[in-house]
Amino acid sequence: MFKGFKEFLLRGNVIDLAVAVVIGAAFNAVVEKVVSSLITPLIGMFFKADSLDTALMVELPNGGTIAFGALLGALINFIIVAAVVYFVFVMPMNELRKRTTTAVEEPVVETEQELLSEIRDLLKAQNGASAAAPLAAPATPADPAGPAHAE
Repeated sequence: MFKGFKEFLLRGNVIDLAVAVVIGAAFNAVVEKVVSSLITPLIGMFFKADSLDTALMVELPNGGTIAFGALLGALINFIIVAAVVYFVFVMPMNELRKRTTTAVEEPVVETEQELLSEIRDLLKAQNGASAAAPLAAPATPADPAGPAHAE
């Protein structure tokens, strides 16, 4: 019972996933700081709000509010995370993968017509080369009675 659990935990995919979650959480903290200390003040300057959560708020008639600024902040966070993941992780890994994998040439598959043409050309060459010498008789199966009965 514990052996199977141990194999599950030590499987490469589980370890990679755990590392990715931890790195993602740490990276998210960095992105939040960039947004809160750099992007939010710039947007606040344009919309006259101290944070994105209070920027672009629309009051509804029944007392509720729609916070477009909070949505904009979430979208900016997403775009920053996606850009950094792509440019820092995905693009370099794809480039490394291209450099390390060798191009495997696919075998050339000849069509039936090409193969038949090659056979024809080989037969012509054999017949032309052996025009001086007659063609040998095709091999026949051995006579079951043996060579003594041959006439």
